[in-house]
Amino acid sequence: MSRKNTRTLIGGAPEGFDALFIAALAEGGQDVMVVARDDVHMARKAEAVAFFAPILQCLEFPAWDCLPYDRVSPRGQLVNRRIDTLARLAEDKQPKKAGRIILTTVSAMLQRVPPRQGFADSALTLEVGKRLDPGELDQFLLANGYFRSDTVMEPGEFAKRGGIVDIFPAGAEAPLRLDFFGDELEGLRAFDAATQRTTETRTSTVLRPVSEVLLDEASITRFRSGYRVLFAKAGDDDPLYGAVSSGHRHIGMEHWLPLFHERVETLLDYLPGAQVVLDHRAEEARDARLELIAEYYLTRRGFVDTKPKGGLAQVGAVYHPVPPEAMFLDAREWDDLLGGHAVHLLSPFAAPESTGVTDVGGRGGHDFADIRVRPDANVFDALGDHVHDCHSEGRRVVLTAFSQGSRDRLVSMLNDHGLENLVPADTWAEAINLDAKLVAICVVGLEHGFVAPGPDGGLAVITEPDILGERMTRPSKARVRPENFIAEASALSSGDLVVHVEHGIGRFEGLQTIEVGGAPHDCLKLVYGGGDKLFLPVENIDVITRFGSEEAGANLDRLGGAAWQSRKARMKGRIRDMAEELIRIAAARELQGTKRITVEQGLYDEFSARFAFTETDDQARAIDDTLKDLAGNRSMDRLICGDVGFGKTEVALRAAFATV
Repeated sequence: MSRKNTRTLIGGAPEGFDALFIAALAEGGQDVMVVARDDVHMARKAEAVAFFAPILQCLEFPAWDCLPYDRVSPRGQLVNRRIDTLARLAEDKQPKKAGRIILTTVSAMLQRVPPRQGFADSALTLEVGKRLDPGELDQFLLANGYFRSDTVMEPGEFAKRGGIVDIFPAGAEAPLRLDFFGDELEGLRAFDAATQRTTETRTSTVLRPVSEVLLDEASITRFRSGYRVLFAKAGDDDPLYGAVSSGHRHIGMEHWLPLFHERVETLLDYLPGAQVVLDHRAEEARDARLELIAEYYLTRRGFVDTKPKGGLAQVGAVYHPVPPEAMFLDAREWDDLLGGHAVHLLSPFAAPESTGVTDVGGRGGHDFADIRVRPDANVFDALGDHVHDCHSEGRRVVLTAFSQGSRDRLVSMLNDHGLENLVPADTWAEAINLDAKLVAICVVGLEHGFVAPGPDGGLAVITEPDILGERMTRPSKARVRPENFIAEASALSSGDLVVHVEHGIGRFEGLQTIEVGGAPHDCLKLVYGGGDKLFLPVENIDVITRFGSEEAGANLDRLGGAAWQSRKARMKGRIRDMAEELIRIAAARELQGTKRITVEQGLYDEFSARFAFTETDDQARAIDDTLKDLAGNRSMDRLICGDVGFGKTEVALRAAFATV
C-alpha cells in the first residue's frame, strides 16, 4: 500500500469515514497529501481529521482565491497560510513517529510554487541580545511582502514606534513586539493585538516571507529579463513592468510568479516520500480547472492581440499573461508526478476486492430525509428507533453537532422523545470508549454520517444534517467583492467625471451587472461623447481616475476619437520638458555636495518614543526619507505636505534632533 508507483482504488470510503482512513495512513509514519476537489471539501476533511486524530500534524495548502490570470492578488491571510505550510515542509527534516497530513485542492496542486531553497534563503533569525541594523530589518520586511501600518492587526503587517517594532509573522497566532536599544534587540514578546498585552516572552524567532513573490534586487532583475524575453518589449503603458522595475509591489503581480524565481516547483516536490490520497472527483475537477486556465489565457491573449476598431473600445490596462505551462501543470505532468508516489483514489461506493482495488468497509450513514418530509412521522422518534436497532446489532452509536449550542438543543429534544442515554463527549477517543449502550454526542462539523466496520458490530456516526437536514446558513467561501476593488466607491457618485487612461473623460453612471460568458459581472458604466457607453469590469478600476475638482465646462471625449490621444501626447511633451529642467537642477545639486549628518540611533529612538502619537504610514515614510537625505552627501531638497494635525511638526522635530 505504501510503495511508490502504485495506484489503488479504495472503495467503501464515504465522506467522514475517509478522514479515519487518512489518519490511519499517516499513523503508519509516512506523510500523506490529501487532494480535495475544492476548498469546501478540503476544509471538511481538515476539521474531521483534526477531530479524529488530534495528535497528528495537519497542514492546509489552499488555492488562491482569484481566477487564473486575474488582475487582483490573492488575499493576504490566505497567502500567509500557504507560505506557512511551504515553510514548514521545506524546513522540517526531523524523523517522525507519525506522518503529517497535508490537505490541499486540485487547483492548488496544479499551480507551481516557489522553490524550497527560497525559504531558507529568505529567513531572518532574531535573537535577544544580538545586534541588527533597523534599516536592514525594514528592508527585509518590505522585500518579503510585509506592509507597514499604524497598528498591527493581521499577518503580514508591521509597525514602528521609535525603538519598538511590531511584526505579525506569517503563520503566527499572535504578533511579536521587538524592543530595540539602538541596534541591539533587548526584548522579544508575543502580544494580543486587541488588548496590546504581552502573552509570552521569547528569546528568538524566525521571520519568513509573507508573499510568494519577493522584491529584492535579484528577483526584480529576473522579472525584468524574463518579461522582456516573453513579451519582446515593455513600454510606458505597462504598469506592472514599471512598478516592479521600481521595486514597488503591484496588485496582481503574483500571476507572474515564475518570472521572479530562478525556477518554480510543485507541492509534491516538498513531499518526495508522501502518499497521495485523491478525492474521488479530483481528476474530474482537474480537467475542469485546466479547461478554465486555457480559456482565461486565450481571453487574455486575445485582449493583447486585438486592436480597437471603429467605435469598439479596448477595456483595461496592458496585460501580458505568462504561458500556462510556466504557471501550471498540465494533465501529463500531473500524471507523471503522481507516478512517483503511492496513490489512493477514494470512492464512497463499495468495491469488490481485486488487483489494485481494496474495500475498507465504510458505508454511507442513515439519512432521515424521507422521515422529515412525512407529516405523520417524527424524525426524533425515528432516530430513537434507529439507535435502538444499532444497539441490538452490537453497533456503537455517535451523534455529532455543529456547535455546543446545537448539541445542547439536540440532547434536550432527544431526551423529550425518550432517548435519554446521551453522553456529551469532547474527544473522539472519549466517544468510542464509552459503554457501548450509551450514545456519545460530539461537537464537530461533519456533514454526513457513516457506518464503520469494527469489532462487535462496528460504529455508526449520525450527524446533525442527517437528522435535521442541511443547515440554512453556511460559512461562504471568501470571494473578491466589487467594493474591495473600488477604492473610491463611496466617494464616486452618479454623474461624476472620470478619466480613462485610454479613452479620456467620461461620466460615471453607477455600477451595473451585465452577463459575460453566461455569468453575471459587475461593471462601472461610463458614458462618453455621443452617448457611447463603456462597461468597465470592477477589477480594472486601476485604469480610471477622478477628474479634477473643477468639472464645469468639461467636454466628454468620444470612444475611438483622436482628441484624447492628441491631448495625452501634448501633455507628455510638456512633462518631458519639465522633467528635463528638473533633471538639470538635480544634477547641479548632486554635484554641489554637503556634509553628511548621521543619527545617533539610541538617543534618537528614545527621543522618538516620547511622541504621543503613532506615526501614520505616510508620516513614517516622510521621516525615513528625511533622515536618508540628511545622511546623504547632497543638499536636502524636500517639501513635506500633509493635512493639519497629521504630524508635519513631528517630522521637522525629528530632523532638528538629528542635526544638533
